[in-house]
Amino acid sequence: MAELQLSSERRGGSLIVAIGGELDIVTSRQLDEHLTRARRKERRIVLDLTAVEFMDTSSLAVIVGHWKRLEAVGGTLVLAGARYRYTKTLWITGLADRLSLYGSVDEAVAAGQPVDSQAGEGEAGPPERVPPADRTAADAATGAKGGGPRG
Repeated sequence: MAELQLSSERRGGSLIVAIGGELDIVTSRQLDEHLTRARRKERRIVLDLTAVEFMDTSSLAVIVGHWKRLEAVGGTLVLAGARYRYTKTLWITGLADRLSLYGSVDEAVAAGQPVDSQAGEGEAGPPERVPPADRTAADAATGAKGGGPRG
């Protein structure tokens, strides 16, 4: 089992919470405690899932709980760098369509900047829904949008 690594850094108007390792029933409490501390100080949190090697539904419950609490006070929680192979529970549960999901931390940070500080006009808006880069050719060929072929 991979040990959970959590770290935070401010970038622009966002707090980036980098997560590495496995998010499961054993480690979800650590994630919950880390996000609780972060939420006390920040209103925009980007979860960097680039180094996540496994994610189960207990960790999704933690993420959704913090997302709802932030939304209730006018804040946001967004996800970045989710790799389908390791975070497919996001797609299986449909949360990939409900939570703001960005291909990279840089994209997520840029989306949180005021419109006048972004390059170009009319670029602000919701993230484009693009499947993760590591989605297999077999998934694409079968038209799978989540956990497997449609039946």
